[in-house]
Amino acid sequence: MEKFELMTLPYATDALAPVISQGTISYHHGKHLQAYVNNLNALLPGTDFEGMPLVDIVKKAEGGVQNNAGQILNHELYFGQFTAPKENNVPVGKVADAIKREFGSFEAFKDEFQKKGGALFGSGWVWLSADAEGKLVISQEANAANPVQKGLRPLLTFDVWEHAYYLDYQNRRPDHLAALWQIVDWLVVEQRYTE
Repeated sequence: MEKFELMTLPYATDALAPVISQGTISYHHGKHLQAYVNNLNALLPGTDFEGMPLVDIVKKAEGGVQNNAGQILNHELYFGQFTAPKENNVPVGKVADAIKREFGSFEAFKDEFQKKGGALFGSGWVWLSADAEGKLVISQEANAANPVQKGLRPLLTFDVWEHAYYLDYQNRRPDHLAALWQIVDWLVVEQRYTE
């Protein structure tokens, strides 16, 4: 059976500092995500999900298989969307146009996205996704849930599990969410939107 592997980060572990520290990246990617990969690989043998693509497992599984597969997919999208910090970091291309059309402005979108991330009770994720017609949707997903389970295409996500920010921001989740805009790689988000 082909096993899932820990994704390789597309940047150095210190590349996102000071927004996300090297310590947080090493802990979050190297320990948390590795544990989800190990757990899923241990759960799959002998199940109907063995050999199935990750997205299909997330859509169809329940319980521990879904939780670990969902966390792998969520984290791969999360870690894959960042780049070194930039000032005045704004969306580009068609996704920029869609954000302006759907939310009125990038600032209004950021405000709504951060509010939904800050208001999510407990652990989970805030997402920007597109529906089948390309309309943008902001959603809160608890624990390991992913918008693909609702037929949406994930474009951008902020992790609001405490392990994503506690070393750097302690209990200041809103500060963490506000800082993340500096490191979003909008070319990745645009590619996800237009593919």
